[in-house]
Amino acid sequence: MTVPPQPGAAPAARPRPRLYYGWIVVGVAFVTMGVAVTARTGFGLLFPEVIAEFGWNSGVTSGAFSVGFLASTAFLPVVGWMMTRWGPRGAIPVGAAMVALGYVAATQVTTPLELYVAFGLLAVNGSMAMSYISHSMFLPNWFVRNRGLAIGLAFAGVGVASVALLPAMQWLIETEGWRAACLAMAAITAVAIIPLNLAFQRTRPEDMGLLPDGETAPEPGDAPRPVVDAVVDRKWAETDWTLALAIRTSRFWWVAAGYFCGLFIWYAIQVHQTRFLIDQGFGTGVAALALGMVAFFGIAGQIGVGALSDRWGREVGWTVAGVGYVGASVCLLLLDQAPSAALLWTMVVLQGLLGNGVAAIFGAILAEIFQGRRFPSILTAISLVANMGAAAGVWALGLIRDQTGGYAAGFWLCLALSVICILCIWKAAPRKVRLVSRQAARRAAQAV
Repeated sequence: MTVPPQPGAAPAARPRPRLYYGWIVVGVAFVTMGVAVTARTGFGLLFPEVIAEFGWNSGVTSGAFSVGFLASTAFLPVVGWMMTRWGPRGAIPVGAAMVALGYVAATQVTTPLELYVAFGLLAVNGSMAMSYISHSMFLPNWFVRNRGLAIGLAFAGVGVASVALLPAMQWLIETEGWRAACLAMAAITAVAIIPLNLAFQRTRPEDMGLLPDGETAPEPGDAPRPVVDAVVDRKWAETDWTLALAIRTSRFWWVAAGYFCGLFIWYAIQVHQTRFLIDQGFGTGVAALALGMVAFFGIAGQIGVGALSDRWGREVGWTVAGVGYVGASVCLLLLDQAPSAALLWTMVVLQGLLGNGVAAIFGAILAEIFQGRRFPSILTAISLVANMGAAAGVWALGLIRDQTGGYAAGFWLCLALSVICILCIWKAAPRKVRLVSRQAARRAAQAV
């Protein structure tokens, strides 16, 4: 029996959910991201095996990866449409089915064209519907105060899965052949990703009667809650941003340029580092472990850089990540001159612990600049530019190796673009539109 409140009595506290559903969304994303990105970066382990079996050169073989990113220019708008219409419960399983089918088809390839269809059009392209870009379309909806931390936690699944899956994949390649490894990856993708997302994933907290960060809507009689205003540029923040409006601003193109450079570096190094290390005399097991350990250190990197950006701003977080790629590029250049285990593991730590942190703030930067109803379309457009960077990076380093016999010029290019990508995000200046929550709270405290 419920006792009505007595006149004049303070309103009873409403029960809070025992577990905020946003953390379930993060948990499902953690698993999905881990499998999705491992399925994509696993191409770096298959790369030397395919070259050895068919005798194709580096540029032709790595082109499969580039084709996938270029194909995403047509597929990402479809992902955005699916996300708007069906949410992640519809879009992500479609991507998982494409990745699984691509890995199965890869076992039957005999020509570069077939490789491009299997790995490029299906596996790499399909992964776009289940990895960083697609999750950035809805994860920012669930959190405001801890946006960077929550996204970092979700994306840290990449590191956990990679530590487990990449060495296992390399073991399968060495014991059963690369085709067996492809079939295993196809099975894991289909069994782990499709049921989880169909059952649990949601687009926004409002769909479940919640607000971001686990808040609930106030009821009559509730005491007013303190409001911290994060907006710096009121006119900009209150604009109903559409893609047509956004592309007319310099901020859109500064972010696009920063993301192009960032993904150029990320995928150029990730896809080619295994072959580079083997060229330098490291064993295949060590090279595979290095790739896995980049993802392992990326666990702390994505969580840490995301949390850091919640406190000090997205520009600071992006700078920390960019410095990681500056350091990794320098280590790779030194490894090219004098291979050593110390340089190898320094490169791994810098790339994972700092560089991989860009993923945690990829969506957060844009959400704070172009927040609104049309955010998915704006994110999709900038992601297309970013994916062109990824495709260009993988292709360029393969071409450089074929033309020069080594990767040195490619690593110099990565070093230069690492500096440029930092400068671009400072020019975009999300802090001049909205402060992150802790910056806004400090500003409010100083104003009292």
